[in-house]
Amino acid sequence: MPAKLYVGTCGYSYDDWKGTFYPAKIKAADMLPFYAQHFGAVEIDATYYRVLGAKTFASMAARTPDDFRFAVKVPGTVTHAAGAESVHPDAAAWLEGVQPLITTGKFGCALLQFPNGFKPEPRNEAYLRKVCEALGSVPLVVEFRNRKWQTNETLELLRELGAAWTNVDEPQFRTLLRPGADVTSPVAYVRFHGRNYDRWWSGDNATRYEYLYTEEELAPWTDRIIDLAAQPEVREVYAYFNNHRRGSATRNAEMLEAMLHEKLG
Repeated sequence: MPAKLYVGTCGYSYDDWKGTFYPAKIKAADMLPFYAQHFGAVEIDATYYRVLGAKTFASMAARTPDDFRFAVKVPGTVTHAAGAESVHPDAAAWLEGVQPLITTGKFGCALLQFPNGFKPEPRNEAYLRKVCEALGSVPLVVEFRNRKWQTNETLELLRELGAAWTNVDEPQFRTLLRPGADVTSPVAYVRFHGRNYDRWWSGDNATRYEYLYTEEELAPWTDRIIDLAAQPEVREVYAYFNNHRRGSATRNAEMLEAMLHEKLG
């Protein structure tokens, strides 16, 4: 299997991980090196809320092993501006900020997460093209939050744009994506959001993702991930857990890694 598998979490700097995943009195600056001892990749979600400068990413690169990888979310000012005439300047600032990761070979991909209200229609497709053109110098991953995008036509569009499709596990509401194992670029991507049906629409960014997967729930995903890695065009597979409340993401990431090791020998 030529593809490299990476399992990690969406974010790493959470206070409620202290005493569960992290030592109780760990300093903030020591979290990433500690995390990198356990996982080979991380998804940086803080950039959804604000652009981080090159110094911040240079520090991240310096505190992680040579083979560590970062996926970095693109700002919401870019992905949540459907129909805009032009792409927000934060896209260029974001791209400038991640340059230290690119230079050190630790940049995995850019994550473009679009909202549930972003639906497949001409003006939104046109905007998606604009964003991909603005960021096309790096590997791109697109996550749609509306099931209407889950079509063969969308997969062909992403192949044309050179962007990866995001396979997701999340509550199976009518408008949300179904589980799958689709590939549209050399990067294959999976995000685990948990299955918190009660708080998905009413919760905040913490309570919405409060969920702990069982081995039985993750078992079908081990087969999907192995299938993704076996695709001839795929070079890297990333699987990230977003159920970060109380350290559940780290426990499930370790669980998935163990299950994949068992299957792959």
